[in-house]
Amino acid sequence: MALMQTLVGLQILLLFHVLGTTAQSIGVCYGTVADNLPPPKEVVDLYEANGIEKMRIYNPDPSIIEALKGSNIELVVGVPNEDIQTLATSEPSAIQWVQNNIQTHINYVKFRYIVVGNEIMPNDQQAQFISRAMQNIYAALVSFKLHTKIKVSTAIKLSLLGSSYPPSQGSFSPSSYSYIKPIISFLADKDAPLLVNLYTYFTYIGDPNDINLDFALFSPSNTTIKDGKYEYHNLFDASLDAVYAALEKLDAPNLQVVVSESGWPSDGGSAATVLNAKLYYQNLIQHVTQGTPKRPNQALETYLFAMFDEDLKGPAETERHFDQPLPQISHLQPQPPPAPDSLFHHHLRCPSSPCPISLPLHSLAYPNTLYSPPHAHPPQPPCSTVLF
Repeated sequence: MALMQTLVGLQILLLFHVLGTTAQSIGVCYGTVADNLPPPKEVVDLYEANGIEKMRIYNPDPSIIEALKGSNIELVVGVPNEDIQTLATSEPSAIQWVQNNIQTHINYVKFRYIVVGNEIMPNDQQAQFISRAMQNIYAALVSFKLHTKIKVSTAIKLSLLGSSYPPSQGSFSPSSYSYIKPIISFLADKDAPLLVNLYTYFTYIGDPNDINLDFALFSPSNTTIKDGKYEYHNLFDASLDAVYAALEKLDAPNLQVVVSESGWPSDGGSAATVLNAKLYYQNLIQHVTQGTPKRPNQALETYLFAMFDEDLKGPAETERHFDQPLPQISHLQPQPPPAPDSLFHHHLRCPSSPCPISLPLHSLAYPNTLYSPPHAHPPQPPCSTVLF
């Protein structure tokens, strides 16, 4: 199982080559809640060698920022939740934060967004401070004349929506209004995007009887949501258009949305399998260039979660399985030629190993050739509508 998960961890890298630069709107999250990760310089090399042009990190880790110097990778850097109160209540602290973590490196690192907080909920202690912290960080950027280069935002959970079905009825929950309204007003005023962490996996496991698994995986299914003039054939589009509808109800119909996290776990829970994860990432990368029914033909900036498993995360077991560390990458051996009915070979670029490594995509999910791969998931009954 460990080898299987290690191999599926290569999927993100392989997909960037398989699908080419349709992935230009795609970034990859680089979480570090783990004790077995490669050094930051090797991680940056992996991003560059595989054409990944955007990185999201969750705190201004000096070693990561140093490793990015001179690269062409655009960086989305987070303000940790625990720092929000200080930055909200002290303008000098916000100026110092920007000076230490942004201004000092601006000539060598391509900063894209500063994300003030991740998945803060209205009843969290930090919620009362987040809007002011965003304003203070923005003011600090102005003082360094960086406000036209770097946008300030925050990343929210999809669960802030009180209604999402049908998508046109999407709205933020009444309990979140006082929290989300000033955030949306700030973003609209500064022409900055709202970042949304969107996981169809969690929506699916929350209601597996009414949500078709194929619908959550972008796979062909019998599920179609008809909502006025729009039709929805996957849960991702339906969820995102519900966010757009919610923004319209807050007088922000043109606010850009960035999907700041999206992924599927390969282990640790219901429907969390290697093959389902592979299908989700592949389909997501192919899909985001198309936009949604409500906003068609607009490439959607999306960040895959994640480059590595984070073995110290929890409490849910799935939190540790959104990808796999790659320290063993140089030890992978080329696989034998695939059987006639297996999928074609792809090549992974890895700067620290004798590459390209030729691997049958089939073997990435099922390296043990003593058995055949099962179906990606159990057959689902026909479904003509879905509640989420």
